[in-house]
Amino acid sequence: MERVSEKDIEWLLQPNQEFDYLSQPSSEEKVKPLSFKRKLIHFGLWLLLVTTLTILPFFLLIRTSVFLNVEQGWNGWLSLAGGIGTTVLLLLAYIIILFRKVQNKKLLMRFSLGGTGALVGGFCLYGLLYLSSVNAKTESVREVYRSLHPILRVAVATTTLAEADLVITDIKRTEQDYAKMGLPLHQSSLHFPQKDGYVHAIDLRTKGHSEFRNIVLNTSIRLMGLHTIRHVGTADHLHISLPVSKN
Repeated sequence: MERVSEKDIEWLLQPNQEFDYLSQPSSEEKVKPLSFKRKLIHFGLWLLLVTTLTILPFFLLIRTSVFLNVEQGWNGWLSLAGGIGTTVLLLLAYIIILFRKVQNKKLLMRFSLGGTGALVGGFCLYGLLYLSSVNAKTESVREVYRSLHPILRVAVATTTLAEADLVITDIKRTEQDYAKMGLPLHQSSLHFPQKDGYVHAIDLRTKGHSEFRNIVLNTSIRLMGLHTIRHVGTADHLHISLPVSKN
């Protein structure tokens, strides 16, 4: 048997640099650069995440308000306040996650609560009081805008953020309006003021827009909890209504 020398033992215990280089993978071998396709996929996923997180507060504002008003029988204004509160809590969760390394959590919460409350409340106040002439077919539509249920008004303001050229063609109607349009009179129409004193329906223009846009608009509004009916023909429009409370 061949005898192992002391030099051989030392070489095994302390391998030279050449042996170490050959046995260990290089940093280039460990980390491979992402391909263009994978980078594109990652960018798309991040974009989808950011878009979802941006849209979610507005969606939650309307969806919660509709739920409280229709399903729980809350007053319209109280329901809207509930929607605002829920949205503020969501935004606070965003801030806590984003600034989780901040040491003074109490100070962060104090400023965040005031800021998010003012932001959401200010947006709702704007939607309740103002309708741009760009978003109204006629001046008479703007004049009766405040007769619309508060939740629907905020829903309109929310929708115009994504659809700047949204046009409301009709809100409040009278029996004479049906006669002028040559339509049968529907006493149950939500275009008439309801028991709470507010109109619960609006018509949005779909004529002149792509079918893809109209489908996305219809689907988005349905997801908010509102009812929609598509009326086609010469006066192509989307009828949107807030159901009357079950309670």
